[in-house]
Amino acid sequence: MTSQTEPKTPPSPTPLAERLLQLISDHGPITVGDFLADALSHPQHGYYSTRDPFGTQGDFTTAPEISQIFGELIGAWLIESWEAIGAPSIFQLVEFGPGRGTLMKDILRVGQLRPKFLEAARITMIENSGRLRHAQQRALAEAHPHIVWRTSLDDIPNGPLLVVANEFFDCLPIRQFVKVDLEGDHPWRERLVGKNEDESGFAFELSEAAYPDPAGVPSPAPVEAIFESSDISRRLVEDLSDRLFQNKGRVLIIDYGHGRSGFGDTFQAVKRHEYCHPLETPGEVDITAHVDFAALARAGRSAGARVDGPVRQGDFLNRLGFTNRLDVLARAAGDEAENLVTGARRLIHPEEMGELFKVLCLSSPGMAEPAGFS
Repeated sequence: MTSQTEPKTPPSPTPLAERLLQLISDHGPITVGDFLADALSHPQHGYYSTRDPFGTQGDFTTAPEISQIFGELIGAWLIESWEAIGAPSIFQLVEFGPGRGTLMKDILRVGQLRPKFLEAARITMIENSGRLRHAQQRALAEAHPHIVWRTSLDDIPNGPLLVVANEFFDCLPIRQFVKVDLEGDHPWRERLVGKNEDESGFAFELSEAAYPDPAGVPSPAPVEAIFESSDISRRLVEDLSDRLFQNKGRVLIIDYGHGRSGFGDTFQAVKRHEYCHPLETPGEVDITAHVDFAALARAGRSAGARVDGPVRQGDFLNRLGFTNRLDVLARAAGDEAENLVTGARRLIHPEEMGELFKVLCLSSPGMAEPAGFS
């Protein structure tokens, strides 16, 4: 975890930057989470509302876009989980943040091996971006007769439930707190986004109000330590766990982040596969923060779910048979085998996605350990 320097002032503010600068002028500094939420999801000027960010022509590439093996193994894992919850004749299959629809398309292709799994599935894609919904609908037009698009968990009918959230939680708003004093009952200040000196751009500043230790903060915390928390992530895990308490099911969360709660600034931005400052051009860059998997695990356990993991993505995929599947595809790929192998190994290599990305599973109470977590 590293701390950010102050951003450069862009030659001309983006439309969203102008809106946020006016908001700060009118009401004062905003939280890091509010800045992130508007930057990604503003209906007219937000990042996901105005572009397709995926692939080599976009700003970043997700695991399903890198190799079909990822989606195939997740599909096989879901079939096994469907059997573990009793192979219900109807169940809710939900994906949060479905990207271009590539992951679900691969899942459903594998599902053809178990026709009853496909017949039972009622698929919900949780997506707020109209632009991405359109891409998903094109990709999945012929994939399954029962696919709907919704905006929240509240829109999903009750019943047996299997959920996948790949690179979703890293986009949820966070709060940042800075330790300013070792003494006293209120040693923390919240890190906010305000205006820079000439008021043409943004800069970080600390709140006037002081806070007690944030929930989940490790101890001891040194002066100037930055601690990140995400109330919305915690609440979503609690809501999912409540669903799992009411009906049999599992939730698979895959993202980049840390397995133990710690200190540091992970608020970051990417444009054209390169890191940039998250405050420079809101609405034109992908802004994220690392997921605190320990906090998600605590939330799941406190709500009564069985929690397995987090484990490293490389370990999880290898336990599901990644290498064997890659060998099969490589033998059939001919001249493209080398490129296929190079791309696929990004998912498991410890210096690429294999270690930074983690996998967490929430299950209904009393269920056995899921595949991939031994």
